[in-house]
Amino acid sequence: MIESGFIFREGIRRSFLYLSACAALCAFLLSMALPAWAQTNAAQIRYDDAAHTFRLDAADVSYVLGVNESGELQTLYWGKRLRPADSFPAAHSGHGTSGFDPVANATPEEFAGWGAGLYVVPDLKITFPDGNRDLVLHYLSHSIRENTLTIVLKDISRDVNVELRYEIDPATGILARSARMENKTKEPFTIEEAFAATWNLPGSSDYQLRYLTGRWAGEWNLQQGAVHPGKVVLESRRGSTGDEANPWFAIERGKRPDQNTGDVWFGALGWSGSWQINVEQDWANRVRVTGGFTPFDFAYVLKPGEDLETPKFYGGYANTGIGGASRLLHRFELDSIVPQAPHRKLRPVLYNSWEATGFDVNEAGQEALAEKAASFGVERFVMDDGWFGERKDDHAGLGDWYVNAQKFPHGLKPLIDKVHSLGMDFGLWVEPEMVNPDSALYRAHPDWVLNFPGRPRTEGRNQLVLNLARPDVREYVYGFLDKLLSENDIAFLKWDYNRNWSEPGWPAAPLDEQKEVYVKYVQNLYGILAELRAKHPGVEIESCSGGGARVDLGILHYTDEVWPSDNTDPFDRLSIQDGFSYAYAPGVMMAWVTDSPNWMNNRSTSLEYRFLSSMQGSLGIGANLNKWTPEDFATAKAMVAEYKQVRATVQEGALYRLISPLGGSEYSATESVARDGHEAAVFAFLHSSQEGQPFPRLYLRGLDPDAVYSIHSQTGKLEDGAPQRASGDYWMNHGVGVSLRGDFQAAFFTLEKEGAQ
Repeated sequence: MIESGFIFREGIRRSFLYLSACAALCAFLLSMALPAWAQTNAAQIRYDDAAHTFRLDAADVSYVLGVNESGELQTLYWGKRLRPADSFPAAHSGHGTSGFDPVANATPEEFAGWGAGLYVVPDLKITFPDGNRDLVLHYLSHSIRENTLTIVLKDISRDVNVELRYEIDPATGILARSARMENKTKEPFTIEEAFAATWNLPGSSDYQLRYLTGRWAGEWNLQQGAVHPGKVVLESRRGSTGDEANPWFAIERGKRPDQNTGDVWFGALGWSGSWQINVEQDWANRVRVTGGFTPFDFAYVLKPGEDLETPKFYGGYANTGIGGASRLLHRFELDSIVPQAPHRKLRPVLYNSWEATGFDVNEAGQEALAEKAASFGVERFVMDDGWFGERKDDHAGLGDWYVNAQKFPHGLKPLIDKVHSLGMDFGLWVEPEMVNPDSALYRAHPDWVLNFPGRPRTEGRNQLVLNLARPDVREYVYGFLDKLLSENDIAFLKWDYNRNWSEPGWPAAPLDEQKEVYVKYVQNLYGILAELRAKHPGVEIESCSGGGARVDLGILHYTDEVWPSDNTDPFDRLSIQDGFSYAYAPGVMMAWVTDSPNWMNNRSTSLEYRFLSSMQGSLGIGANLNKWTPEDFATAKAMVAEYKQVRATVQEGALYRLISPLGGSEYSATESVARDGHEAAVFAFLHSSQEGQPFPRLYLRGLDPDAVYSIHSQTGKLEDGAPQRASGDYWMNHGVGVSLRGDFQAAFFTLEKEGAQ
């Protein structure tokens, strides 16, 4: 849900780090080296007792907050790293313009309770048993431990404590903020709103807001516009992240935002349930961004001694434009968020059987596909839907997680052994959170689904949502997955989730606790994933939700990759993948080569074009190999080999958007620069030639201007007369021409830094 109005901007700054070894990474960040006093891999958190201020420094970012004369915690600065000797005066409350503007609304509080005449979005709203709803939070205490600052706030009269956590990443300066509410009173109270944090930006009239919207098969549309006084609400009420809006934002200063220059503040929520982000701008053009649980249909009862912890709300700053902000966030995701961070494995080249066989899977057919897949370099074979229960179509079988004996009379082991003998590991599709009404599980436990007694149960894709908040459902889901992984040598689960919630009732819970389903469902989902990974550390997991409807920094903490869209049309994917990359790293983005004409638009494209579109992320193949010609297999073998040569650069490197495919552009181009700077991989795409116009010249980015690079055309043709070797300065300023003419043409070339090891 998106309402009109206003914008926020706060963030974090440019600093890709590993800045002790600053040469390569500084190249990624436009060769802008940090000052000597900022070149450290350690974060610094300092408290000034005299001014009652806190300062967090890391990479090229400083974040400063203080306690004002009223005891309120407020933002003082967020942006480019300041010098160690720079100091801040004590914090002071703001001033309203009249009696209509109480002071609370003019003070940039870090975490505000609803009280004292607060009219902006509060971080916390509580109803107490006596009917009081006023909550005023003042500083109580703090502690500093390594990279984490913890500040405790307390209501002015009631024993309600809020513990705020600020964890700063040394390499990027990205802050992870969260809040833990604790009931130290003698009676229960009800939390009606609980946000993780508020990011504050000073007054400015030239802020630009970016955010992502979409729908099934049309995800990751980048929206951009000026921030105006009022409020913009980004939200999902769907029980999960959703693809109508993603919990990410970026705010740029300047009326003409640029990919590689300018101040950008950005943020993302780590939560896979219903959520809300509010961007507000007031009469003084100040911006505040508040994010966390959506207050819609929300109520959480805290009994004495209990607590509730919010999701993490991540925020960062870059002064290298929206491109620099993306690269900073990508680095943080790969080095700090994903399960294997900071030493994650590269994504293997994957084959998935869905488009070849649909539900009609069997041992012989899957083995034949596995042989074909192995012949051109696939490293992971994944069997999709149809292997379990009475699963012949999408009307039955979900919830009955036993191997179908007719399709696999000897279980999964013979197929798995065959896949292993071909040099691949084995993966399997599951949809653990869903159930078909036509299943043994539903007939035995109709009360296990989300429902309101006596009301219709709305189906989506012929299925209902299991209530994972229930302890017995959680036990069942974990149990069958653990059994499946314990009895079979499975390296990968494609974890699907093919509908949103409806009738979100939990009739088995006490009446005043039933709305807690929104929180406890997701907590149990995360718990299952964490326990499975602990017991089966070799298993990797993909988050899929009918495409990109569950992608966020919460689910990415437990899964190794995500499926951005069911739309695999290679031309559509250029825009989908471009939008995705503003918030999430190519290294977690699965991209498949499928059949032509593609089922989505009936568009025909060459196999080379389809491969190059997918090679900009983590490569997969989903085509029906039974229809391929010998020439197709030869092409695929060559393309897979080329991809493996640049895989680390594409998945782990710094992404530069050279030409955007958005806005109906005929052209698209991306460049990925290896983390150590030794290589760059460039992909260029043409929709249709018109009036003989040449493809736009490509001006590369992120290279060492003083180094010499040799250029190698892998697919497609460079302009006549292009030098074989030249300086980074040459490639970035003179550029390189690509010869592309016709319809749906593509090129791929690499640059290698001479003398690099």
